[in-house]
Parts: sequence; C-alpha cells; structure tokens
Amino acid sequence: MYKLFAYWTAPKPEDREAFEEYYVNEHVPRAAAVPHLESIVTTLTSDGLEGGEAATYRVAEMSFADRAAYEASAKSPEWAAMRECAGDIIAEYGVVMTVALGETVEGTPTYRE
Repeated sequence: MYKLFAYWTAPKPEDREAFEEYYVNEHVPRAAAVPHLESIVTTLTSDGLEGGEAATYRVAEMSFADRAAYEASAKSPEWAAMRECAGDIIAEYGVVMTVALGETVEGTPTYRE
C-alpha cells in the first residue's frame, strides 16, 4: 500500500466555518474522485498528546495499491483539479499544506482489536 498524507495548518478562527464547508464539500470530493484511489480518510484534529496543542489542524490519508497506482493517479485531470482546489484553499484561507508519501512496510506489525 502506498499512502499520501496531507497535513493542513489551521485557518484563522473566524475562517474555520467557511474553510470546513469548502474543504468537506469541494476539496474532499475532488480528492475522492482521483483514479486508482483505494481509500481516503480525513481527520479534523482537536488535541495534542498529553494535553498539548495538536500538531496539525487537518490530516488526509489517501491510499493507493502501490506507487505505480499513485503515479498514474497524479497524472490525471482529476488530480490536477484536486491540486488546483488545494491551491485555492491555501490562497483563500492562508493555510499551509505539507505532504508526506510512503509505502506500508511489509512485516511491520499492525494491531486491530
């Protein structure tokens, strides 16, 4: 499994409602439409570890079968539309998005209850 993690900083408090509406109703559906995407999970963070500040405001995890599937997706018009939408969010709300990519490592323990 190859994953993309997008980390968003918080918008100004007075912009949060508008940011959330646009993010949930415009950006996430565009992300969900990219080809070869196996799943997308978004999280609105509220707490940091042991009572500290949350390190990020929003996190999106996009999963692909492998790196080749991700690379094919990244060449699609749907991907371009998602990227343009992210740029609009950054420009409109003054937030920053950072991205990390990587493969699930075989043999690494996975725990589920």
